[in-house]
Amino acid sequence: MKTPFLRSLMLFCGMALLATFAASSLPAQDQQPPPLNLTGHAILVKKIVSSEVKLPAAFQYAIYEYTLEELKKTGRFQTIYREGDSAAAGAADLLTLETDATGFKEGSARKRQVTTVAGATTIKVHMKLVDKDGKVVLERDVQGKVRFFGENLRATYALAKSIAKVIKYNFVAPKPVKT
Repeated sequence: MKTPFLRSLMLFCGMALLATFAASSLPAQDQQPPPLNLTGHAILVKKIVSSEVKLPAAFQYAIYEYTLEELKKTGRFQTIYREGDSAAAGAADLLTLETDATGFKEGSARKRQVTTVAGATTIKVHMKLVDKDGKVVLERDVQGKVRFFGENLRATYALAKSIAKVIKYNFVAPKPVKT
């Protein structure tokens, strides 16, 4: 018969081993570089291109619309232009957001509901902000996922939030224009 001390010691060692294993199986967290403290008053959002993967049209439209919404929420730009807006040409410090889909795995909402571990939808994009001279100001790889509950298009919302988060982190809010 085991003593309570021995039982407690075995339980503690087992939990420590489990915690060590769980920590080592997690991916290493990327160290985020310091913010760039960029400024810009206007941004032109181009539609997502899909040069490396076949991204369904519904996903492309959803990413575009959600990105516009999430950029408005950041408060980092006074004006946000859609692709094709002729008024963007007159903006003095216009930046252009370009996104290129580099990875797409369409999951299954049904599998997610049943197993909660299978059926994840993942979208990966390479985003870059380019100034009027063609110089790349900011460049990152971001992704959006829906792992547990929700429809596949929910990953587009998560991706747009990731894009906006990168921009908000690296840009300072514009100063109000004095009249």
